[in-house]
Amino acid sequence: MTLALLFVGGLAALLVGANLLVRGASSLAAALGISPLVIGLTVVAFGTSAPEMAVSVQSAWSGQTDIAVGNVVGSNIFNVLFILGLSALIAPLVVAEQLVRKEVPLMIGASVLLLVLALDGDVSRAEGALLFAGVVAYTVYLIVQARWEGAAASADYDKEFGAQAARRGRHWIYQVAFVVAGLALLVLGSNWLVDGAVQAARLLGLSEVVIGLTIVAAGTSLPEVAASVIAALKGERDIAVGNVVGSNLFNVLAVLGLSSLVSPAGLAVAPALIAFDIPVMIAVMVACLPIFLSGYRIARWEGALFLAYYVFYVTYLILAATEHDVLPAFSRVMLLFVLPLTAVTLGVVAYRSVRAVR
Repeated sequence: MTLALLFVGGLAALLVGANLLVRGASSLAAALGISPLVIGLTVVAFGTSAPEMAVSVQSAWSGQTDIAVGNVVGSNIFNVLFILGLSALIAPLVVAEQLVRKEVPLMIGASVLLLVLALDGDVSRAEGALLFAGVVAYTVYLIVQARWEGAAASADYDKEFGAQAARRGRHWIYQVAFVVAGLALLVLGSNWLVDGAVQAARLLGLSEVVIGLTIVAAGTSLPEVAASVIAALKGERDIAVGNVVGSNLFNVLAVLGLSSLVSPAGLAVAPALIAFDIPVMIAVMVACLPIFLSGYRIARWEGALFLAYYVFYVTYLILAATEHDVLPAFSRVMLLFVLPLTAVTLGVVAYRSVRAVR
């Protein structure tokens, strides 16, 4: 199979598989009376992260740990900067207060924990088990929260998704079939995509880290793009944000946790990821707090800022990988002008948010 067919076929299988998985799981959740917020943070977020899970686990099993880790880090950066940026440009996004107070700090904490675990150059199986235990505990918490909501949860779900979806959920045999078919397509698509990524890295002379951070990360994040953009277009703007935050949590805790467990010797983490990309991921997530707190919304100009920074990030990766002559000048402009200006802007936004609360 040619390189182009590997990529196109792999991405198509991932998208169709994720779609089937989310559809089946969402209907099953509806039958259980789980609220839209919990569904967004678990079924939708975890389901749209299934491609990242499939690709990273397959890469770790094959010994290509750079792609496994780079895929997660790159996907998380892509989720915040590109997906939220694009969604906010379509329509200013409303941010649920619970996300700002609970899920965003958890997302930042999980990312900092990853950096700490990776400082010695790898994430061992024991450390992977710790990460995976975190997503289990988080999921149990959300399920308990959903049960507390009781009958109100079912009413909210019917209002958000329609009573017809809830009735479909009762035909559980069909939904289980969707889940199984989705998982099968995800495994197939991940095999093709990983093979294509390795071939592309060799042809272009790029490292597997760069391929994982860009091509694979963006490709496996397409389900999140579709879910968040459609939510923004339909006016369900808090779901767009919840999908991204929940996916990022799942990527760090579940995807990297399980990848570490299946890898023969844990996950080796490249020095470039520890020194640059993981700190960038943490910085992007920390930057969400003052923006989210500014009236619990993401304005269009903030979305444009997110998108611009994703372009800067990818440009830097490509210039660094190719050792382009423009790299020193580009780095100086970013360090001396763009980053300080952004820090001042975020500081002003945070100050105004604090004053507004008081």
